[in-house]
Amino acid sequence: MSRRVVVLAVAGFLTVLLAAVAALLPVPYVALQPGPTTNTLGSVGSTELIRIDGRRTYPDKGHLDLVTVSVQGGPRQKLDLYTALHGWLDNSIAVVPEETVYPKGESAQEAEQQSTAEMNDSQENATTAALRSLGIPVQTSVVQDLPAGSPSAGKLRKGDEIVSVDGKPATGGASLRAAVTAHKPGDTIPIVVRRDGRNVTTAVTTAAAPDDGRTVIGVVTRDKASYPFSVKISLKDVGGPSAGLMFALGIVDKLTPGSLTGGKFIAGTGTIDDAGKVGAIGGITQKMIGARHNGATVFLSPAENCAEARSTVPDGMRLVKVRSLEDAVGALDALRAGRTADLPRC
Repeated sequence: MSRRVVVLAVAGFLTVLLAAVAALLPVPYVALQPGPTTNTLGSVGSTELIRIDGRRTYPDKGHLDLVTVSVQGGPRQKLDLYTALHGWLDNSIAVVPEETVYPKGESAQEAEQQSTAEMNDSQENATTAALRSLGIPVQTSVVQDLPAGSPSAGKLRKGDEIVSVDGKPATGGASLRAAVTAHKPGDTIPIVVRRDGRNVTTAVTTAAAPDDGRTVIGVVTRDKASYPFSVKISLKDVGGPSAGLMFALGIVDKLTPGSLTGGKFIAGTGTIDDAGKVGAIGGITQKMIGARHNGATVFLSPAENCAEARSTVPDGMRLVKVRSLEDAVGALDALRAGRTADLPRC
C-alpha cells in the first residue's frame, strides 16, 4: 500500500471520528416534541382526573383533552448536536435555546419546583373560574388585621373567615363591603365567622370611617378561595400552567347536566386566571400534533397563539380561538348545535 493511500485512509478515518465526536457534543438547546394527551373527563389509572365530592356530577362520553410537550435535553442531560440537527429538519420538533425552558441561573430541580407550583396554581385558578362561571360562590373574606380602636375588637379575631353578614353569605371583600355599607354608623350587625373549625355568631356595632364617613366594622381582610364542595385534580408528572383552560372546562362539564362536548373529541390549551381569562402558552405546534395524533378533531387555542397555530394546524383539525372560559363554553355550545359559522376562528 502506497504512502499516499495510507495518509488518505488515516485522514478519512480521523475525519469520520471527529465528525462522530462532534455530533455527540452537547449544545445549549432543548428539543420540544409532541407529548401525551389526557382526557380531563376521564381517569388516570383507577383515579378520576377531576373528582368532585359533595355535589352532583354528570357524565360525558366525549373528550376534553389537555395536551403536553415532551422536552429532550436540559441541565441534567444535554442535547447533542446530532439530535439538534435532526430536530431542525423535523417539522414536528422545535429546537429552542435551553434558557427558554430552564432560565439561566436556575437548576433543573428549581425549574421543576417552579413548574409544579405553576400547575398547582392553574388547578386552583381553573376551579375558581369554573365555579364562578356557574354562579357558585367561591370566595370568603379572612380577617387579616384589626387596627387600634376597631369596633370589631373583642368580636372578631385575626384569621376569622367571615361566613355571613346580616344573614347574607359573604363571598369576598366586595360583598362584605356592600353588606356593611347598607347600614348606618351605630347599627349593630350580626356576623357569623368560621373559627377553629366551627361557626361562631357575634355582633359588631358599626362606626363611621374617619376619612369619608362611610359605615365600617374596622377590619382589614383578604379574599380566600373557599369552595362549597370538594374538587380534586389528580395528575402526576405534568407541570406548568398551560392545562388551566382544559381543567376549567372539565369541571364545568362535570357540574352541568348534559354533554358539553356533544360526544366530540376536543383538545386545547391555555393558561387561565381566576376570572376565566385565557392566556398564551408555549409549544402549541407540538401540542396540536400530539392532539391530532390521538384523535382530536377540534383544538381550542388561546387568541395570542393564533398566528402560530393557524400556520401549523394539522390536517383534519378545526382550530377555535378563545380569549376566556366563557368563549370556550360558547364555542362548545355552538359546535354541539352544529353552528360552525358562529365559531371564533384563528
